[in-house]
Amino acid sequence: MNTGDLLTIEPQELQFPFELRKQISCSLELLNKSDNYVAFKVKTTNPKKYYVRPNTGVVSPRSTWDVTVTMQAQKEAPPDMQCKDKFLLQSVVASPGATAKDVNAEMFNKEAGHHVEECKLRVVYVAPTRTPSSVREGPEEGSSPRASVSDNGSLSASERAVVSIPYVERHKPQDNTIEEMALISKLTAERNSAIQQNNRLQQELIFCYWNEHVVWKKLQKFNLSK
Repeated sequence: MNTGDLLTIEPQELQFPFELRKQISCSLELLNKSDNYVAFKVKTTNPKKYYVRPNTGVVSPRSTWDVTVTMQAQKEAPPDMQCKDKFLLQSVVASPGATAKDVNAEMFNKEAGHHVEECKLRVVYVAPTRTPSSVREGPEEGSSPRASVSDNGSLSASERAVVSIPYVERHKPQDNTIEEMALISKLTAERNSAIQQNNRLQQELIFCYWNEHVVWKKLQKFNLSK
């Protein structure tokens, strides 16, 4: 939990239960313990990969606000399940009674003399669990999520520094992929074909044995008749 003069942010990491070809969401809770209205804005180093709802807003005095961050469906997993993406949450005192419509870029301009608090959040991939949790999964790949707006969608060059994320347990998908299902179907068909061929060979052997028995009987009968 990060405690600043304006907002308390929880958690300090954006944890996504990573699964291929699925949109995954996680939540941030913003707590305003002050008597001021506090405006906030969320930025990310990778705006094409994530969208934020809402990415700007105003937290009323002594109240909380939930922000949902959604990672779009990924077609491949990163090396060692490590992620270099980062988020930046900025907060500033707003005018009494301000709403989300009153939030603008100038409010977060430090050069204009505004006191802006900043909190950097890292992204961590974790193995998905099959039990109910507070993490919500979004629709599968193919939907059209609403893009977030975050001041040209990027941070400054200094904020793009690479963050080393601790190794997270590699996730081995439990659900069969399309390729695995195709392989299983192929092997099943080959097994069934082998069983059928084995049954056919057994029937042919029985038929041959019966024919040989009939011929032997006829020969024996012929010899006795002599």
